[in-house]
Amino acid sequence: MKTDLLLTNAIVITMNPNGDIYQHGAVAIQDNSIIAVGESEQLQQTYNAVKTIDCANCVISPGLINAHTHVPMTFLRGLADDLRLDVWLYGFIMPVENEFVTPEFCYDGTLLACAEMIRSGITTFCDMYYYEDHIAKATSKAGLRAICAETILKFPAPDAGSYDESLEYCETFIKKWKGHPLITPGVAPHAAYTSTSEMLKGCVAMAKKYDVPLHIHVAETTHEQQGSREDNGMTVVPWLESLGVFDINVIAAHCVHLEDTDMFTMKKANSGIVHCPSSNLKLASGVAPIHRYLEMGLNVGIGTDGTASNNDLDMVEETRLAAFLQKGIFNDPTLLPASKAWELATIGGAKAIHLDHITGSIEIGKRADIIVIQMDSLHQIPFFTYFGSNVYSQLVYSTKSTDVRDVIVDGNILMEDRQLTTLNLPELQEKAIQLSQRIDTFLHAREKSIMSKLLAVGSGVVPVETFEIQAKVKIKSMSEIETYLHDPLIEIERSSVRNQYDIYFIFDGGHAERLRYREDEILDSTGNVKDVFYRITVIEPIAERTFDNSVLLTRSRYSVSATKSLRFYREYFTPPKEIEVEKERRRYHIVYKGTKFAVNIDTLIKNQGMYLEIKSRTWSARDAEQKAKLIGDLLQFFGLEAEANTHPEYFHVV
Repeated sequence: MKTDLLLTNAIVITMNPNGDIYQHGAVAIQDNSIIAVGESEQLQQTYNAVKTIDCANCVISPGLINAHTHVPMTFLRGLADDLRLDVWLYGFIMPVENEFVTPEFCYDGTLLACAEMIRSGITTFCDMYYYEDHIAKATSKAGLRAICAETILKFPAPDAGSYDESLEYCETFIKKWKGHPLITPGVAPHAAYTSTSEMLKGCVAMAKKYDVPLHIHVAETTHEQQGSREDNGMTVVPWLESLGVFDINVIAAHCVHLEDTDMFTMKKANSGIVHCPSSNLKLASGVAPIHRYLEMGLNVGIGTDGTASNNDLDMVEETRLAAFLQKGIFNDPTLLPASKAWELATIGGAKAIHLDHITGSIEIGKRADIIVIQMDSLHQIPFFTYFGSNVYSQLVYSTKSTDVRDVIVDGNILMEDRQLTTLNLPELQEKAIQLSQRIDTFLHAREKSIMSKLLAVGSGVVPVETFEIQAKVKIKSMSEIETYLHDPLIEIERSSVRNQYDIYFIFDGGHAERLRYREDEILDSTGNVKDVFYRITVIEPIAERTFDNSVLLTRSRYSVSATKSLRFYREYFTPPKEIEVEKERRRYHIVYKGTKFAVNIDTLIKNQGMYLEIKSRTWSARDAEQKAKLIGDLLQFFGLEAEANTHPEYFHVV
């Protein structure tokens, strides 16, 4: 009987439901499928192969399945390490992506990733990124199998100005690739915290319409779970469930912090969970209790995540780490034994990404996605056979990715005797080096300007009027000013009472700008907080011109809602010095001689000083001069002209 390819003389681990192992086994492949598996002597007598590969001293295994990754991020490997997830993602990765991610970036980055994955025994991966059409093209060229899921975000992405555009792109992409022998298209709302309910409903509708998987990050950090409680009144999984997400085939990445009810929900939905131990450790997200998920019967696979947070695509290493973590963290050496760990890397991963009907095990009729692993390297000697499962121990605890000798996907040889057959590795390496130099130049330029760094992480950054006119006067009591404010010459348009907590970031060297992070608590008539606003303001150098009892300040100010925590901005900007100013502010918006001013009566908490501040802003230099003179008049009106003292910011006072 003729066949295309015959692999002989190896230990064959099938990962089939019975866990069959052939100590002297062989696999026969015709076209793209496995047509026989069994004892080597018998298959060699039965089949006349076009090509026979002798696999003596090797293990033949199903190919490894990288169940969660972002393959073009090979171009961002090592870009920003040893940072928290939010600083890493919003401060560096996304700004660089917005600047550099193009179709060409994704295509070439995918080819580079495919080369790395083939060399480490990966035959299938599940991706989430931008320009997935180009990722699919590159993957097909390399010959790997993949789920390519287009990233959808609630804010603009490198390949779309809005999530509506992303959904349109995704639909076109799905139509184009559905039914391809290697590529399974999908939709990938990035995470609950980067989605709106309407956006997620749109993703669910599309996945249902075309019967494709939905790939999403779930419960990666405790911060994500807490944020969902605050924003949605429930944790991530119940919120996603309320929007119909678990009515379809879900591939949920990370799942580090699931609650018991979350596990039941995901089991009922037959969802896939992808454990990414290296990435979760590096970003200090935690360690998922994988042994519990398996006890509950959940579908669990293993993923590397992207190389920007790992920093490699080595599934052999990832599988070993997964096994060790369950033992070490949960104090039980029997947890996640080697045989189970290898299962998660193969058929378990296939189940988690809903492709177990075609790949993940060596069974007749399944696609020929197979790897050959050399087992006689120095670090693998000796090889005991006392325990029947020793082959798994050898694979998980001793083997390195460099021991992968041959890789076959869909019946095609992608690597033979460690030589890639579909990719030009030197050419890809050169492209990576050239791009890294451009990214380095971009980051160095950005670091020279605080404004540039803020623009990189903030949307809605707006300039504030160039000219600010103000006077600050130390006063003895609030009542002496409030009496004047009720004079008929002054019209009070509105007023408020608030607590303000300001942190000034002061920079040395070439940074002339300052940053002010403000928490602004608005109080009601009973003194309780009714609303809170957070803003961060860039304040550039000030050119002063003094008038009678007032000062004209010329400066560039830019302000943006502080959508991230104070801790984020501290770690992102790393200021060498901080100054804190805490005050109670009584604010009056007044009209004096037809001109509007803000009058603030500020009580500084730490040094118990009380100040009157009168200020106004304008785009006009002429208007600024007129307002400066009027502030002088107001000070005289308040009887304070002799005590006037100007301070551009309160940190000069404290």
